[in-house]
Amino acid sequence: MFGLFKRDPKKQLQQAYERKLQAAMEASRNGDMRANATLTEEAEEILADINRLKAQEG
Repeated sequence: MFGLFKRDPKKQLQQAYERKLQAAMEASRNGDMRANATLTEEAEEILADINRLKAQEG
């Protein structure tokens, strides 16, 4: 019954992934390629977590 109110971890990770990509794009536009690379790497790690969760489900 209370499982209805639990947050979906994939959804939270997807939102974090999108925020990281947005921040990476903004860093790139500002000419900060080091920050862009760091943020892109962090986004890829989040994407790997999302894929791991999907693999566990199906």
